[in-house]
Amino acid sequence: MNVMVVGGGGREHAIIKKIKENKNVEKVYSLPGNGGILEEAVCIDIDSKNVDEIANFAKNKNIDYAIISPDDPLVLGAVDKLESLKIPCFGPNSKAAIIEGSKVFSKKFMKKYNIPTAEYEVFEDYKSALEYLKKSKYPIVIKADGLALGKGVFISKDYLEASEFIQSVMQDKVFGKSGNKIVIEEYLQGPEVSILSFTDGKTIVPMISSMDHKKAQDGDKGLNTGGMGAIAPNPYYTEEIAKICMEKIFKPTIEGMNAEGRQFKGCLYFGLMITKNGPKVIEYNCRFGDPETQAILPLLESDLLDIMLATTNQTLSQEKVKFKNKFSCCVVLSSKGYPQKYETGFEIKIPNNIKEHINIAGAKNKDGTLVTAGGRVISVTQVDDSLELAVKGAYEKAKKISFENMYYRKDIGKNALEYSRKEL
Repeated sequence: MNVMVVGGGGREHAIIKKIKENKNVEKVYSLPGNGGILEEAVCIDIDSKNVDEIANFAKNKNIDYAIISPDDPLVLGAVDKLESLKIPCFGPNSKAAIIEGSKVFSKKFMKKYNIPTAEYEVFEDYKSALEYLKKSKYPIVIKADGLALGKGVFISKDYLEASEFIQSVMQDKVFGKSGNKIVIEEYLQGPEVSILSFTDGKTIVPMISSMDHKKAQDGDKGLNTGGMGAIAPNPYYTEEIAKICMEKIFKPTIEGMNAEGRQFKGCLYFGLMITKNGPKVIEYNCRFGDPETQAILPLLESDLLDIMLATTNQTLSQEKVKFKNKFSCCVVLSSKGYPQKYETGFEIKIPNNIKEHINIAGAKNKDGTLVTAGGRVISVTQVDDSLELAVKGAYEKAKKISFENMYYRKDIGKNALEYSRKEL
């Protein structure tokens, strides 16, 4: 099989490594890929948002299967375009991808199908939003409607912070058209859980639970990022919580999307908050999470490509999806200053004996040397028999990697470890 993976980050690197375990894979193309993925696949310099060029490439190279990984091409209709050319894909079409592409759609959807979530209001007018903020209780959550690289959500502790954020989104257009509408919703409290799931539109199979660490700095401080690390499984996600989620959230979501004529096939991500009133949905994503994927896929015992093909062919109920009874920790090494201004172009030094534990995100190959080329540069993942050992191993390996201006959080997995010890 000739397989094409659209995307060029650490998540895509992890996916490519995993699908190459399938003996039927002959060649893998990554669009656009990156300097690290070069060792695993043929990288083609086509922007992941350029749906037409992606489709032309797939047609010309006789691609047998396409995996559309990032949110942008999914929302822009990459799957629709490829399927029109009779190229089977992993990922939802644009009608289904709206579940992430529009926060307004997803909130209205949850309300319509009684899926537990935070109370909210939608605003298209800047002045009306300001007036609402004056009467609001704080902290409060503000979300840009459209895609914003994981940075379009802001928790405001007071009116001043909230008003400054909505001005940047609605007036200054820091996220472009994604800020034409905003959602203002109540602040939920409790531990967060990420649940990635395989679904063929009929059957839904949740993957092992995980915990993302979104904030840039230790102690969950600083700005939101695309994710600074993750652990799996998440100790807060008990069997009892899992049963509630399946009945009140997962199944109703699949059934609701079908009822809307938006059948979802691919990876559906549920961002959950375990509140005192039970689990509630914070957000949906229409694809694998990043960096959760880097923590979850090394725990997957079953063949990833076979599962993906089953979602496409709607035979997921016949597929065995099995995970190892182990733990993993992923630590993201970033450029100092991320998610704001940061410098790039620095040489990256990685010992050969830890390469199997890393996925490259923001790096390029410059004259045979791997150099930094993004905010999140490398993710380091350790799988072990306990969460404590997984965390320890990930950090030991992170210390062996070096590049100028390297920064990473020192507390990935800390909250989960403390909670696990209390429960013993």
